[in-house]
Amino acid sequence: MKKFGLLIASASVAASGSLWAYSGEDFIVCNLDPNGDNFLAMRSCGSTKCDIIKKLGPDTIVLSMEPYSEKGWREVMVKNNLQDHSYSGVDGWVYEKYLCEIGY
Repeated sequence: MKKFGLLIASASVAASGSLWAYSGEDFIVCNLDPNGDNFLAMRSCGSTKCDIIKKLGPDTIVLSMEPYSEKGWREVMVKNNLQDHSYSGVDGWVYEKYLCEIGY
């Protein structure tokens, strides 16, 4: 019975389009303290208790993986540039306070 309920719920969400509506959003690393570490830690999960995967410098471009943050953390993927659509960059979690939207 659980499988059937899950199937119905999945079909309902898919039919409404809300599950597939978010296609990602580009951000740039910003608001870093140049007199401090001057990098944004990308972590394996959304917590300072998780391992640092990569250190992102100022102006690094990332693609969001989810439309909303979770407790101030956002899942992202590093891009080489704005035209990079390879989806092959390093992915992890960053603190959203240090991300700025890129206006086109």
